[in-house]
Amino acid sequence: MGQLKQWREQNWVRIGTDGSIKGPCGTSKNKKNPDRCLPKRKALSLSKAERAATARKKKQSKKTVVANTPKAKVRS
Repeated sequence: MGQLKQWREQNWVRIGTDGSIKGPCGTSKNKKNPDRCLPKRKALSLSKAERAATARKKKQSKKTVVANTPKAKVRS
């Protein structure tokens, strides 16, 4: 249960295709093609252009699970 607790404490946020932070993860209106979610700390460490790139990659694939761009990779 340690990993789950750690994941819940990371405060995940939604990233829009314009690179802005849209709010908490899981609040996307489009359930078929949701926005990219990242831990808040990771999202703030990326530039707006880097956040936009990873969000666009997810939206273009139209899949629920899509790998992040290299700069947006989350390491435990």
